[in-house]
Amino acid sequence: MRNKGHSADQSLSVQAIAGTHVVLLGMNLPREKCSGLLGFALRREDHTEGEKYWLNGYKTFESVEPHPALGVLYSTRQHPIQGFTWSDFSAKPAHDYTYEVIALRGTPAQPQEAETVKVTVKTEDEKLVGSMHHVHFNRGAAASQEYTRRFGDKRPDEVGPAAFDWLSRGAAEAIKKFIERAKGPGWGLRVGAYEFTDDPVLQALQDAWKVRKADVQILYHAENDSTKVSNEQEIKKFGLEPICTARRARGLALAHNKIIILTKAGKAQAVLTGSTNFSEGGIYGHSNVVHVCENNRIAEKYLTLWTELKANADKKIVAPLLAAQTPLPANPQVKGTTPVFSPRPDLKALEWYAREAKNGPGALFMTFAFGMHPLFQDAYANGQAGLRYALMEKMSGPTKTEDQRIANEKLIIDLRKMEENKFAIGAHLAQGAFDRWAVEKLSGLNVHVRYLHTKYMMVDPLGPNPLVITGSANFSAASTEDNDENMLIIRGDQRVADIYLGEFMRLYNHFAFRDWLNSHPGLDAAKISFLDEKNTWWARYFGTSFASRQRQYFAG
Repeated sequence: MRNKGHSADQSLSVQAIAGTHVVLLGMNLPREKCSGLLGFALRREDHTEGEKYWLNGYKTFESVEPHPALGVLYSTRQHPIQGFTWSDFSAKPAHDYTYEVIALRGTPAQPQEAETVKVTVKTEDEKLVGSMHHVHFNRGAAASQEYTRRFGDKRPDEVGPAAFDWLSRGAAEAIKKFIERAKGPGWGLRVGAYEFTDDPVLQALQDAWKVRKADVQILYHAENDSTKVSNEQEIKKFGLEPICTARRARGLALAHNKIIILTKAGKAQAVLTGSTNFSEGGIYGHSNVVHVCENNRIAEKYLTLWTELKANADKKIVAPLLAAQTPLPANPQVKGTTPVFSPRPDLKALEWYAREAKNGPGALFMTFAFGMHPLFQDAYANGQAGLRYALMEKMSGPTKTEDQRIANEKLIIDLRKMEENKFAIGAHLAQGAFDRWAVEKLSGLNVHVRYLHTKYMMVDPLGPNPLVITGSANFSAASTEDNDENMLIIRGDQRVADIYLGEFMRLYNHFAFRDWLNSHPGLDAAKISFLDEKNTWWARYFGTSFASRQRQYFAG
C-alpha cells in the first residue's frame, strides 16, 4: 500500500510505499527550504508489536564521531539520512507502521528537530485472502553484512536450519504450503521442474502422493549439467519414478519451467510459478521469487501447458500451439493478468516486452541474469522513462571468446554513462572496506549464477497503471524460442507492483554499493565516507540529475 503525509506548513512531504518485507520512503522539500538541512531523522513505530525507536544508519558526522566502529549502526536522530529516498528492509509482512520523518537543522553537535511528517502504512500480507497474487522473495543476499553478523564466515550447511530459514525468508515455506494444499484423494499436483533436487520439496511431493493419496505427476528436465546433482538421482532417492516423466522434446534446449499446478477433481485451482528452481541454490542461494496466482482461469492455462509439454512433441509442433493459446495483449494498457508460454515460433513476445520497456513513462526496472539482449539495450539507450534501473548478474552474458565478452561489456559500460541509467552488478565484499565493513563470503550454494536469478521487469510501478512481467524466462532469444518457459504479464495491480518494487530496490541498494566498491582499485586504502557538514549534500537532488528525478518519482 501507499500513503502520503505533509508537515504542518506543507513544505515537507513523504510518500511511503509498503511491500511485504520492505517499506520505501520518498521525501520532498522545496529547494529554497534545503539550506541548513542536516538531513532526516527517522523513527518507526510498530503498532503490531508495540515498539517505537529511532532507525539507524552507518554514516556519521566526522566532527561528532570520527572513528565509527566496525559494524556499528548510529541513530538517525544524531547522524541523519542525507538523501531524499530511504528504504526500511527490516519491515515484516502484515504489520502496521508509522514512520516519523523529521528534518534536522542546527549543528552536527546539536541537531534540532524542524519540519516533521508522520505517515502510516500497513505492509502487505504475503498470502492476503482474496488476492489473486501471493509473492514470496527469498533473501537473495547470503553474502551480506547481516549474514556475517548472524552466522560469521560459515556456510549455511555448516550453520544448519537457522541459516537456511533466514535465507529462505518464506520462499521454502510457500512452496511447502502450496504442495500441502493437495489434501488427499480428488486433489492433484502437476509439477514442471528444471532443477529438481531439493530434499524438502521432493519429500513434500512424496507425502502428497504416498501419504495423502493425492494425484501427483511430475515433468522434469532430463538433461543435467555435470556440476549439478542429477534430477534422476534425487527422483530415485525418494522413489518418485512412477509419477515422473522426462521432458525430452526434439528441438528443445531447456525444460526451464518451475511450476506447480494445484487441481481439484481434475480442475485447476491455482498455480505456483516464478524464477525459483526446486533446488537448494534456487530457494536459499541467489535471488529468486515464488509467485502464486490464485485464479482458476490462469491456472487452467498452466494445466494445458503442462499437458501439452508432457506429450513431448517436437518443438515445431508445440511452439505455434503455445503462441496461439497465450496471445500477447492486444492493448497493453488494459488491466489484468495474461500468461505467456514458450517456446514460441518467433521473438514477438520479447519484442513486446522491449516496446513496453522503451515506451513506458516514469521509470523502468529490470533484472538480467544472463546479459542484456540488444532489444533492451535499445530501451535503456532510447527509452522514454526518466529513471532506468537494471540489476545484472554480470555485464556480459555467456560468450564463446574473450573478445565477445569485452565487446558486450563495453556496450553496458556505455549505457551506464547515461544520466538516465543506473545499473548494479552482482558483487560482495570479499575483502571488507573502510575498516568498518566485515568480509563477506558467498553461500557456496550456486555455481553458475551466484547473485541474481530473477527474471522480471516493471514499467512505471508507482504510476496509475503499473506493469509487472515476471516468471521463469530470461529476457533473451533462447528463453523465447528454444526453452520451456512461462511468464505473467500483470497490468494495473498496485499491490503486486509495490511488492516487486520494494524487493528490487532492496537488492539494487545491496549490490550497487558492492559493485561500486569492487570497481575501485585500492579498496584497502579507501577512506571512510562521512556525512556532509558543509551544507552541500542536498544540491545534487535538484536540477536535471538522476537524483533529482529519483526524488520526484519516489516522493510522488
